[in-house]
Amino acid sequence: MRQIDPEKLEKLSSFNDELDERYGVQGSPERKLFDEASITWFYGNMLRERRKELNLTQKQVAEKLGREQSYIARVENGKADIQLSSFFRIAAILGIQFVPTFMHTIR
Repeated sequence: MRQIDPEKLEKLSSFNDELDERYGVQGSPERKLFDEASITWFYGNMLRERRKELNLTQKQVAEKLGREQSYIARVENGKADIQLSSFFRIAAILGIQFVPTFMHTIR
């Protein structure tokens, strides 16, 4: 079995270190923009994958939504700043349902 060199291991940076270096530290304006873009991309990708599972085109989804195909493309690519209501409408067209869970914490 191959042994890990402790000296090399110490030199490795963590993923968080990489994010800090590339996009700024947590709480910085640059990191906030990165985090928002990441979330937008994630949900857009989720919608795209579901659309493909259903063998629907962007145009078909757009027609059901009453929007242009280019809008769906921007949403799927994380380039559209959509309202939550629009996201839920697209998700419903794709058969995705969200069940809200509210947790109350006592401080």
